[in-house]
Amino acid sequence: MKLRELEYLVAVAEERHFHRAAARCFVSQPTLSGQLKKLEEELGVILVERTNRKVAMTEVGLAVSEQARRVLAEVNVIGDISQAYQDPLKGDLKLGIIPTIAPYLLPVIMPELNKAFPKLKFWLYEYQTHILLKKLEQGELDCLILALPIDKHDFVEVDLFREPFRLAVKRGQTLSKQPEINLGDIANTEMLLLEEGHCLRGHALDVCQLAGAREGAQFQATSLETLRHMVGEGMGMTLMPELAVPGKTSKRDAVQYLQFSDPKPNRRIGLLHRKNSYREDAFENISELIRSILPVNMFF
Repeated sequence: MKLRELEYLVAVAEERHFHRAAARCFVSQPTLSGQLKKLEEELGVILVERTNRKVAMTEVGLAVSEQARRVLAEVNVIGDISQAYQDPLKGDLKLGIIPTIAPYLLPVIMPELNKAFPKLKFWLYEYQTHILLKKLEQGELDCLILALPIDKHDFVEVDLFREPFRLAVKRGQTLSKQPEINLGDIANTEMLLLEEGHCLRGHALDVCQLAGAREGAQFQATSLETLRHMVGEGMGMTLMPELAVPGKTSKRDAVQYLQFSDPKPNRRIGLLHRKNSYREDAFENISELIRSILPVNMFF
């Protein structure tokens, strides 16, 4: 059994298509198919059902491919460990980040991270929380930046900052004329929220519950930018994380972002990595730099 054969199997299991799997592995389709056949003969089981129209994994094929993912992840770790022990701040570092943070935080921190750690090559991946956690557990990612806390996990949480929420409303609404608002001001109102799967949705629902507000049932957005556009069109109001609020606004902007009075509703943002990671010192250095970049009002 060769590692390359396991790579082919995982590619087929994920792509469910021989041509795409072969392209992903940079080999010809006959080569990939032949190596998989060889692996099946060695194991004495059928891993992949082949038809003219589709590729289907057998039950044992799914089980073997899942184990193969873990084996390949551990092989990658071996190389990373040896490299990290030479210099923990050198080599590839795969960072996962949630969609409601990525487009607003990465442009702020990446130039500074690249400048401070020139020997590190950052690979960035944007997924929803449940996908990031699975990839971290399987060794496909080294660390994550996401909203905390995470229930039922075996990872290390490193606090980065607390991100206040603002209330995004269409310019000219009654609330927009107040210098600041409190949770009582949004009681009995409807809020536009993200769809299921975004952790920000859960945080927003918690704020709604505290304030006595409710979710607008007519629509769920896929992104903060969709929510922003809907607010600007007068379709409702929403909670907007501080980092997603534009630095400069004018009276021509359709959306206003209202400050809450203290205690401000917020979400806790942190860095997550596996316990006993050989790169723990690197993660702490990265966390310290991120904290040094952010505004003082976002510190813990």
